[in-house]
Amino acid sequence: MSSRLEAREILRRIGAQSDGDIDLAEGALALGALDRPDQPLDRYRRHLAALARDMAERFDPDADGLESRITLLHEVVIDRHGYSGDDQTYDDLQNANLLRVIDRRKGLPVALGILYLHAARSMGWDIVGLNFPGHFLVRLEVEGERAILDPFNGGQVRTVVDLRELIKATAGTAAELEPAYYQAVGNRDILLRLQNNLKLRHLSANDVAQALEVLDAMRLMAPEEPALWREIGLLEAHRGNLDEAIAALETFMRLGGSDHQLHQAAMLIQQLKNRLN
Repeated sequence: MSSRLEAREILRRIGAQSDGDIDLAEGALALGALDRPDQPLDRYRRHLAALARDMAERFDPDADGLESRITLLHEVVIDRHGYSGDDQTYDDLQNANLLRVIDRRKGLPVALGILYLHAARSMGWDIVGLNFPGHFLVRLEVEGERAILDPFNGGQVRTVVDLRELIKATAGTAAELEPAYYQAVGNRDILLRLQNNLKLRHLSANDVAQALEVLDAMRLMAPEEPALWREIGLLEAHRGNLDEAIAALETFMRLGGSDHQLHQAAMLIQQLKNRLN
């Protein structure tokens, strides 16, 4: 089986799984393999296993606590394996492909966050990704004590003051912290967020075909997400693929959305059908 076929099978399996059963790092590898089908996944799986092994070998159960766990993550992910945020070529598409992130040891916040989550969860630690806009963060908790870490910036512990500055830098000077930004996000949503970086960059470059390729992968792992079907329908209509657009929009209507969006979709479906006739 080619890496691309294997990747699509992994994503289909994710699409049928409950969120807690999703192997986050494996899903991210599969997404990366869609763009690099010539790269066998086993080499990258071995690297993920090495991260987990290094965590276990360096762990001192007699000095366990929040600070020691943060230090261990830093020692393994940053000192041992050399990962860092790519602040020089931030918009490079490679930064959102976990295979290339592993090769280059640098990437976007969400890609690096997936590695932090993988390393910590391999130890059974309580760690989650956060719904922070514009800059992915993770939260580590030990016996009721919490810390928010910034994988892009060396695993730095972020204070409330830091977070307020960060939200203003990413969302505008009028933006303020909201309780929703501290909410945990599931594995599926993290993978969708990873892919959304690629989709937006393709759309910014007016590469609708590539954006649709990304959306197709997102659809495989989140087949019940209405917004994906709506966006696929709109982009297919833009390209003149009327049958595909109608099918996607009809799926969107079946899954549901806001009244306004459903009304728009129904009108567009009728227009597209009239054009076919």
